[in-house]
Amino acid sequence: MQLFPKSLNKLPFLAAVGSAAGLIGVVGGFWYYASPSHLQVGYAPLQPVPYSHRLHAGQMGMDCRYCHANVERAAHAQIPATQVCMGCHAVVKRESARLAPVRASWESGDSIEWIKVHRLPEHTYFDHSAHLAVGVGCVTCHGRIDQMDVVRLNQPIAMQWCLECHRNPTPNLRPKDQITNMTWTREDAPPGWTPPAVTPPQHCSGCHR
Repeated sequence: MQLFPKSLNKLPFLAAVGSAAGLIGVVGGFWYYASPSHLQVGYAPLQPVPYSHRLHAGQMGMDCRYCHANVERAAHAQIPATQVCMGCHAVVKRESARLAPVRASWESGDSIEWIKVHRLPEHTYFDHSAHLAVGVGCVTCHGRIDQMDVVRLNQPIAMQWCLECHRNPTPNLRPKDQITNMTWTREDAPPGWTPPAVTPPQHCSGCHR
């Protein structure tokens, strides 16, 4: 006499499918709800001053290095001091309500608390100067900053994304005098120019020190 119905033969399969679905759900839910927002493409925090890169870098053509002056020499891009802003705004739009926090910072000496958009995990090492020294343009990682009123995360700050470039860096290289040119393409390269032969690290200690 058969004690259990044949339908129970499907129980191991259903249990396996249910477990897999549950695991995917847990991982997906954790990734969506628990992952830091500053690591997700589209992250665009509101800043204490509504600074428009579209206006300054795009329409006015200001070079990235005017505000981020040390980006070619230091591991981290400098957040401009209030003095840099006031270099222009002591004369331009002196009474603008939007610039009130800048004037208050200038008068008090307290720094403006800008919110960093491109924040790498603490266990990751990144050197701006090393990348710019071989010709990696700003647009490669930051996107068309010159078209953004509010700066947003344009690329995924993830190990796989970094490794894709480290494994094949050539498409992302350009002449060093064009690193801040947002509209440069390979067709704009001078005759005879070839990308430098670089071998960025692919081992763990290259980025995790």
